Amino acid sequence: MARVNEFPEEGELVVCTVQNVKNFGAFVTLDEYGDKEGFIHVRDVATGWVKYIRDYVREGQKVVCKVLGVDSSKGHIDLSLKSVNEHQRREKVQQWKNETKAEKLLEIVANRLDRPFEQCWEEFGYELVDKFGTLYGAFESCAIDQEALEEVGLTGDWTSSFVEVAKENVTPPFVKITGTLELHSSAPDGVERIKAALRKGHEAAEEELEIQYIGAPRYRLVMTAPDYKTAEEAMRSVTNLIIADIKDSGGDGSFHRESK
Repeated sequence: MARVNEFPEEGELVVCTVQNVKNFGAFVTLDEYGDKEGFIHVRDVATGWVKYIRDYVREGQKVVCKVLGVDSSKGHIDLSLKSVNEHQRREKVQQWKNETKAEKLLEIVANRLDRPFEQCWEEFGYELVDKFGTLYGAFESCAIDQEALEEVGLTGDWTSSFVEVAKENVTPPFVKITGTLELHSSAPDGVERIKAALRKGHEAAEEELEIQYIGAPRYRLVMTAPDYKTAEEAMRSVTNLIIADIKDSGGDGSFHRESK
């Protein structure tokens, strides 16, 4: 939601639309702050001497800038384009796209509840941002876990509609981690014992697990989970179980994590 009555903080990254380019700098509007006007001085457009400013900015362009200073009494916002690296730019643009999508999803929720969009923001929108960090973060969490709202203490007649919209429109993010498992058994039925240990691990996995045969005695494990912490914990639990099982049957095993 556009923060019309607010100003950005110094050091914050903001998405802007270039409105007017002059030789001495560029005037922009801040997309997330009700199109408040900001200014990028030519010295803050790029590192080094800028001969032609239009080589770097042009009217209608979306840019990510760092806030250098804010004078709310005069409505002045000084910005820097050169202080934002490519990684920061990509992350900020994605965040902005996510929040834009989230607002459209909240409109769908409002329609299903037959309530005004602004009323939904007042009733639960701001509290969602407070609990989950961003509105999109709330939708994303509900797409992963339908109990996410209840777990942070949010209740109301709106929650079921919110979860439904989240599950219909948001694809949960997932990460994959991999590692190599080496299993040995000198028993006559060693192959069957190894298969049994792998099967036990696969059945016990709390996240999605794929076991790929590389070549005796090596197996590649691929764990898919919502985040790296969850994936690492699930992988550790599974591999510990498999190795313990094969050791109990007289064999041995080890696991080596592959880099992300």
